[in-house]
Amino acid sequence: MGDKTAAREIAQACDVPVVPGSGPVATEEEALKFANSVGYPVIIKAAMGGGGRGMRVVTNNAEMAESFKRATSEALSFFGDGTVFLEKYLVRPRHIEVQILADKYGNVVHLHDRDCSIQRRHQKVVEIAPSTAVGLPDDLKDAIARDAVKIAQHVGYVNAGTAEFLVDSTGKHYFIEVNPRVQVEHTVTEEVTGVDIVQSQILIAEGHALKELNLWPQNVIKVNGCAVQCRVTTEDPANGFQPDYGRIDVFRPGEGHGIRLDGFGHAGATITPHYDSLLVKVTGKAPDFTTALKRLDRALTEFRVRGVKTNIGFLRRILSHPDFVDGKLDTGFIDRSPDLFQYEQPQNRAQKLLSFLGHLKVNGTQRVHQGAEGGPPAAGDPVVPPQYKMSATGKIPAGSPPPGWKQVLQREGPSGFAKRVRQHKGLLLTDTTMRDAHQSLLATRMRTSDILNIAPATAHLMGDKLFSVENWGGATFDTSLRFLHECPWDRLEKMRDLMPNAPFQMLLRGANAVGYTAYADNVIYEFCKLAVKYGMDVFRVFDSLNYIENLKLGIDAVGSAGGVVEASICYSGDLTDPKKTKFNLDYYMKLAQQLVKLNIHILNIKDMAGLLKPEAATLLVGSLRKEFPDLPIHVHTHDTAGIGVASMIAAARAGADAVDVALDAMSGVTSQPSMGAVVTSLAGSQLDTGLSLQNITTLSDYWEAVRGIYNPFEQNTKAGSSDVFIHEMPGGQYTNLQFQSQQLGLTGKWPEIKKAYAAANRLLGDIIKVTPSSKVVGDLAQFMVSNNLSEQDVLDKAETLSFPSSVVEYFQGLIGQPYGGFPEPLRTKVLKGKKGLDGRPGASMPPFDFEKEAAKLKAKWGAQTIREPDVMSSVMYPKVFEEYMTSRAKYGDLSVLPTRQFLQPLAEGEEVSFELERGKKFITKLTAVSKDVDTNGEREVFFELNGLPRSIRVQDLTLAKKTVDRPKADTSNPGSVGAPMPGNVITVSVQVGQKVKKGDALVVLSAMKMETVVSAPVAGTVKAVVVKEKDTVRGGDLVVEIVA
Repeated sequence: MGDKTAAREIAQACDVPVVPGSGPVATEEEALKFANSVGYPVIIKAAMGGGGRGMRVVTNNAEMAESFKRATSEALSFFGDGTVFLEKYLVRPRHIEVQILADKYGNVVHLHDRDCSIQRRHQKVVEIAPSTAVGLPDDLKDAIARDAVKIAQHVGYVNAGTAEFLVDSTGKHYFIEVNPRVQVEHTVTEEVTGVDIVQSQILIAEGHALKELNLWPQNVIKVNGCAVQCRVTTEDPANGFQPDYGRIDVFRPGEGHGIRLDGFGHAGATITPHYDSLLVKVTGKAPDFTTALKRLDRALTEFRVRGVKTNIGFLRRILSHPDFVDGKLDTGFIDRSPDLFQYEQPQNRAQKLLSFLGHLKVNGTQRVHQGAEGGPPAAGDPVVPPQYKMSATGKIPAGSPPPGWKQVLQREGPSGFAKRVRQHKGLLLTDTTMRDAHQSLLATRMRTSDILNIAPATAHLMGDKLFSVENWGGATFDTSLRFLHECPWDRLEKMRDLMPNAPFQMLLRGANAVGYTAYADNVIYEFCKLAVKYGMDVFRVFDSLNYIENLKLGIDAVGSAGGVVEASICYSGDLTDPKKTKFNLDYYMKLAQQLVKLNIHILNIKDMAGLLKPEAATLLVGSLRKEFPDLPIHVHTHDTAGIGVASMIAAARAGADAVDVALDAMSGVTSQPSMGAVVTSLAGSQLDTGLSLQNITTLSDYWEAVRGIYNPFEQNTKAGSSDVFIHEMPGGQYTNLQFQSQQLGLTGKWPEIKKAYAAANRLLGDIIKVTPSSKVVGDLAQFMVSNNLSEQDVLDKAETLSFPSSVVEYFQGLIGQPYGGFPEPLRTKVLKGKKGLDGRPGASMPPFDFEKEAAKLKAKWGAQTIREPDVMSSVMYPKVFEEYMTSRAKYGDLSVLPTRQFLQPLAEGEEVSFELERGKKFITKLTAVSKDVDTNGEREVFFELNGLPRSIRVQDLTLAKKTVDRPKADTSNPGSVGAPMPGNVITVSVQVGQKVKKGDALVVLSAMKMETVVSAPVAGTVKAVVVKEKDTVRGGDLVVEIVA
């Protein structure tokens, strides 16, 4: 019976109908002759085969040659015999199997039937027993079973076997073959008959009669209920069912009442390409088909297989398909149901988070979190007052907060809002705790979860009194993606849900939005529209050079989006010092007049470095109030020198309507002045803020505990520093520049960097310093210290120096035009022949194609993954967004991890709990880390996840790497070109033998967001290139040799 052509002849001898077919066919010509005699389509089958191997459907003569060749080759490869035969191919028949058992004494019984119609390329995917459960008529089922027994009796068959039949659309059945063995799908029959087929087979082989096995006569074998079985394989249905190989990291089967599992899967198992892709058979048993389906689907839903791809999602789509549920089955079911392939891919969220925790454990905080140079997180967790803590149902016990200025804005619009602000009698405050304060103190590393935890309490305790809550800007946008691996748009949207009463405020870098470069005009307009959509209200529009053309674009974009336009005058210099004449009162008044003509709603004085002394505040605010009596004035400062509170009170008394402050625990030094100090100082006066000191203290207590957790990012700036009046460094840049200098190997040289910052400012023309112009000054300062250059050295050697890219771009005019113009001849020397730009950088740029960008991102990351704000994030920060998405793909949503465990590795035996979504909580314990590394340099990290063991493998980055001793550049030879500072090589622009001109780009280095183009100091021929992309170099290392 193993020979299918012989089996057909036997069936015909028993008067069992067969599909028209041939005998063994040896040549293509014979195959064509048969096909043309019965008509297409036909199917070629391996005579000794099974499992869909050696089968090909042929629909015309042109397909025969290749199909015949492939079928015979496959038959020989799988079964050791290349013999094939042909049959008339029935289109969309049902495939019915009958399980038979026969003893040595001539007794044959059947174990009823099963429907195996759900197939892919003739391989069964889902089996159902009995077939009457899915609509096969009883009389047809009985006729098929009788024919199966008849054939077995005719040949004196002994032991287990499977007779297979096809049923066409008219209800006629045809014998196709007998498989003289136990098949994969035998288990579904065992479930409904209660017969152990494997055991029966062995006992029959030992000589036992069917009667001894309680399997005789036929009527003792009953069908009890219905069973449905599916085959879980390590195949990817979305990729043509391509088999997947690798290590199974997680194997958690779905079990329970009515579920049977047959397989070998377990965590740690390795799937190789040398065996069938079947991982486990899952069978659901119940009194009826519908209940069996539900049990099976529940089991598949609970399955977790990680490390290799599986077809579980595809199987669940089959089980839920309306035609399948209604029993409308045939062998073409999968082919005609393309929607089966539209299933949700497993997210693998928990395992990805374990991968991050393992990475943090193996490699440590400093390697995982750039800039975490401080001490470990402090003990103790922040406490949120219980009445403001979100319950398990997502409710705040205290209910809705009182209405505030957000409702005024909603009711009266931006102009009406501004009018009401001006009419307000007391001093209004903006709380910067959730943006500028942590940028200035903690390198902008505050995570969304720590902000959201206290957001309801903030809304209730002071949200109704605040002018605004500052919570967004370029640094927070960049850092959220780059370092925190969070979406800044999600932060904004979630905050708005929890703080409905306070207007939100952000920094908008004029024509740069929240980026560092110029963008097409439509990008700025679309950004502002999207920001308003996600909850932004007040846009503090500024330009890093006070360049009016850049400001105009930002102001117009905000106005078009319906936001509140708060236009900024960036303050620098000292109005009280008659020696500092560049940025005098006349300069600021004229700039204000230009801004007011642009129909702004509010005027802002933006003192980025804390240079605004009380006397200067009185003079500037007083002059502006006199000039513009109806325009609200909002003042921002930093407390770097310790005069912030005095300056803000002076500004308020001179006529300011609102000032920026931070909650006490997050105030002072490079942050904003203390909220509590300002509130207390003005209590009972005409400028009384209306805020409660007790409420401020309650919120500050929370932030004090939170700040302790962020100890790794504290820069140990313990006190005010009056030397800010010398170097004029913005408060938000102060801690970031400290961190960058450490990463560039300049630890211990902070005093020199501050002095160089002042020198760099003078070299650049004494400019306004705020992102991105402050970055230019900072990059130049670090460049000078790294290369031991004085202010005069820069002027003397400018033509031969490879300046940081930001410095070159500044002199090109790519961030705008500085007041007073560019300093010459330094500009000409730095540009080395490059052309400068006059006017607004983005004015000549064509509109950006958002649809094209969205299509590109969806093609790479998936259409369901990319949203409108993701496209905008990519436009703002292409490389950073790419890194963010790569991190999400590898580690998942890290925002669900508690901050302590996000920053600090778990100790062995330590537990952490987190919620992937509301109600889906996981408790994870780190149990061990392997002491040895494998040949790939990986360690295995072991966890328990909700009590079940899991493990992941992590590359150990702490292993000593081979140190590359690079030759140093010969400083006496102009053609010996060295790296101007430490960094990574990201581009090599030349090759040996290439002729270069003086100023041509040789190599591009990158370090801590600072790129430097190393240019040819002389013309000549490249003799040697001693670095390649991704190499790490130190300052002074030889990179290129040029022979003049």
